[in-house]
Amino acid sequence: MPRDPKRVCPVGRAGHLDSRLRRWLQNPRKILAPYLTSGMRALDIGCGPGFFTVDMADLVGPAGRVMAVDIQQGMLDGVKRKIQGTALEGRITLHLIEDARLGRLGPIDFCLAFFMVHEVPDQFAFFKEVHSVLKPGGLALIVEPPLHVSKKDFAATIRTAQDAGLSPIDRPQVFLSKAVLLKKA
Repeated sequence: MPRDPKRVCPVGRAGHLDSRLRRWLQNPRKILAPYLTSGMRALDIGCGPGFFTVDMADLVGPAGRVMAVDIQQGMLDGVKRKIQGTALEGRITLHLIEDARLGRLGPIDFCLAFFMVHEVPDQFAFFKEVHSVLKPGGLALIVEPPLHVSKKDFAATIRTAQDAGLSPIDRPQVFLSKAVLLKKA
């Protein structure tokens, strides 16, 4: 999915996205456990170095599947190194997204877009893609950083998601973040 190149985190700075301090402040298991169960198909959009991907794969279990997508091959290479030779390797599929199309990855039970929607120039098209891959009743957790995204901008993001057919059903608390849980009717 195209992102504004001026706002995309460079691969060389990906280390700060996957630190012990961040894991303590934004524990992936704590954030994701309410939404993921064994056997689900999940999508990690803008997966970066796999901070959430690995925990997602653990939560969906051996019968589940996680598709980790990013627009930078270097980010996917980092995830590959992290899971290589582990049991999680068979549960995670890596996808380089160049054409802004997620449709071939569906159907999905749960979608995560963590700290990346603000990088997408056409948010309506993004949310239409998310809508297209979600199963009926599927959930999407959108989390944005407060320093990059104002309250007004986040409210506009939620309205755009609604215009694309996703309904906000919860506003989960995520440390140092703005978050919304969306559902496909």
